[in-house]
Amino acid sequence: MKRISFLLILFAAIGVSIAQDRPNILWVTSEDNSHHWIGCYGNEQAHTPNIDQLAAEGVRYKYAYANAPVCAVVRFTLITGRYSCSMGTQNMRSRYPIPPRFKTFTSYLRDAGYYCVNRSKTDYNFATNDKSHWDESSRDAHWKNRPRDKPFFAIFNTTISHESNLFANKIESNRRRGLIPEKPSRDLAAAQIPPYQPDTPEIRHDWATYMDTMTAMDKQIGDWINELDDAGLRENTIVIYYSDHGGILPRGKRYIYDTGTHVPMIVRYPKKWAHLAPGKAGTTSDRPVSFIDLPATVLSLAGVSVPDHMQGRAFLGEGKRPPEPYVFLFGQRFDSRMLRFVRAVTDGQYRYIRNFHPHRHRGILTGYPHSQIGWQSFYKLQLAGKTTPEQSSFWNIPQPFEELYDTQADPWEVNNLANQPQYKQLLVKMRTATLNKMREIRDTGLVPESMYNELSSNGTVFDYVQDNDFPYEEVLQLALTAGMGNQNNLGKLQSAMNHDHPVIRYWGALGCTILGKPAAVAVESLKKLLNDPVPAVRLTAAEALAVQGHTETATKILVEILSETNDQIVALEALNIAESLDITDSIPKQVFNKACNIGNYTKRMAVSYPK
Repeated sequence: MKRISFLLILFAAIGVSIAQDRPNILWVTSEDNSHHWIGCYGNEQAHTPNIDQLAAEGVRYKYAYANAPVCAVVRFTLITGRYSCSMGTQNMRSRYPIPPRFKTFTSYLRDAGYYCVNRSKTDYNFATNDKSHWDESSRDAHWKNRPRDKPFFAIFNTTISHESNLFANKIESNRRRGLIPEKPSRDLAAAQIPPYQPDTPEIRHDWATYMDTMTAMDKQIGDWINELDDAGLRENTIVIYYSDHGGILPRGKRYIYDTGTHVPMIVRYPKKWAHLAPGKAGTTSDRPVSFIDLPATVLSLAGVSVPDHMQGRAFLGEGKRPPEPYVFLFGQRFDSRMLRFVRAVTDGQYRYIRNFHPHRHRGILTGYPHSQIGWQSFYKLQLAGKTTPEQSSFWNIPQPFEELYDTQADPWEVNNLANQPQYKQLLVKMRTATLNKMREIRDTGLVPESMYNELSSNGTVFDYVQDNDFPYEEVLQLALTAGMGNQNNLGKLQSAMNHDHPVIRYWGALGCTILGKPAAVAVESLKKLLNDPVPAVRLTAAEALAVQGHTETATKILVEILSETNDQIVALEALNIAESLDITDSIPKQVFNKACNIGNYTKRMAVSYPK
C-alpha cells in the first residue's frame, strides 16, 4: 500500500513537472478602452495601480493595435490568426461560414496538451459553436479546474469598461454595486477633451465617470492576477493584458483612428521564462504589434508550431519573427447605419487611411452609443450647426478618400497631411503598403456585403474571392477609381457597368454615386442595371440615379427590393440608401415594417436616432 501511495505521489509530481516545462499563459482583457485611459501610458488623471504595477513588472508595448475598432470583428482575428477581411467576416455580428481547414489557435493548444479556458466573452463572428473551441467557456470557467498534469491557457475578460457602462441605467447599477462612487471622483474641470469633441458638461461627465469605471476595471484585473499568487502559480505563468479595441467617447470605438485601434498591451514574464522577454521588467517595446500577431505569439510561447495559414508574426518565443513594416487596420459595417469601407496602415507614428466610401459620412447614427449623454450632446450641437470644423469633419460629405496623420505631432488626428506636398513620398509609400496588403490577403471587402448571404448558401465568401476566376486586381483598381470621384474616369465607370462580373458592375454604379452630378451622361447605363439579377447592383444603381434627380425611380426599386427580400443585409443596405437619400418617408409603412422585422440590425433602423 505504501509503495502504491509513493508511486501515485511520484507520478503526480512528474505530471506537475511536465506541466511546468511549458508556461501557463493568462490573457486578461478589458473592453473599449484606448491606451490613453491607462496611467502607465501617460494619463495623469488615471488611477490604474494594478495595470501600472503589471507594467512595472513586465514589458509595455507602446504601439499595440486592434486591427479593427470593434469587438466581434476583431475577435475573429484573435481566435483564428487571420484578418477578418481576408475571410469575409469583417462586418459586425455576422455569422458567415469559413472553410473548415482554418482552425482556431486554441485547437492547436489543446492538441498540444494545454487546458484552454475562456471566461467568458466569445463573439467570434463566423458560423461556429463558439464554446466548442474551449475546454471550458462560461462565467464560471477557471484555470483551477484543469487536470493536474496540464498547463493552461486562459482568457479572463472584464466587461466593466464596455461602452454600455456610460448608459444611464448602467451607471446607476454600477453605483448601487459599489463599483463606482455616487458622484464622479475626478474634477470635471480637469477633463482632457480632444479637439474633435465639443466641450459640453455631458462630455465632461462621461469622461469623469469613465475614469472611475477604469479604476473599477483595474481592480478586477488585479483580483484575477492575484489569484495566480494565491495558487502559487506566479512563477510559471506569463500574463498578457490588453484591451479589445479603443474607445469610449465619441470618435473612439468604431473609428479606425488611434482612439479606436491603439490599445494598451503589457506582458509580464516570471523569472523562469524571462529569457523569452524582449526586455527587462519595467521597460517598453517600440515594436508595432497587433491582434493578428497574438495567436502566433501564444503558440510560439507554448512551443507549438505556428501553422502556415496564420497571417500574423509571433513577437515572442521560439517562433519569433521580424515585424512587418506596417500594422494593417480595417473597418466596414460596424452597426446598422454604418455601411462604409476603410483600410489603413500605421507604423506607430504615421497613419494612412483609404476611404472607399467617401460619399457616406462617418458620424454614428445608430441608437446604441447615443445612449451616452455625451454623444447626445455632441449630436445636438452638430444638428444645430454649432460644432467646429474639427468636430464636424466626420459628418461631412464627401469624406476625403485619403488621410495621413502624424500621430506623435498630432495625437488626436485632426490635421490631414494627405494633400501637403512635403508628405507626398510618404503618402505614396503607405498607400502602396495598404493596397499590397489587400492584394496579399485578397481582401473580401471589395465584395458588397449584400451578396454575402447568397454566396454563403453554397460556399464561402473566402472561396469566392480566392477563386482564380475572381478578377481581383481589376476590381481593386476600379474601386480605387470609383472612390476618387474624378470626372475623367467616367468612361471607365460606364464600361464597368456593362461588365459580365457583378462586383465590377457594382463598383461602376457606385462610382457614379460618388461622382455625383457629373455622372449625368451615365443615366441610361444606370437604368439598365435596375433589372440586374444581383440586388447589390440594383440598389447601387438606384442610389446613383437618385443622385441624378431620378428619386421616384430609385424609390420604386428600393420598395420592390424591400418587399421581396428576406435577406437582412440586402434590406439593411436598401434602408441605409433610403436614409442617406432622405426618402425613408416615401417607403410604404407596411413595407418598411416588414423589412425592419427581418433581423436585429434592420430592427434598429426602425428606431429614430436623437434629433
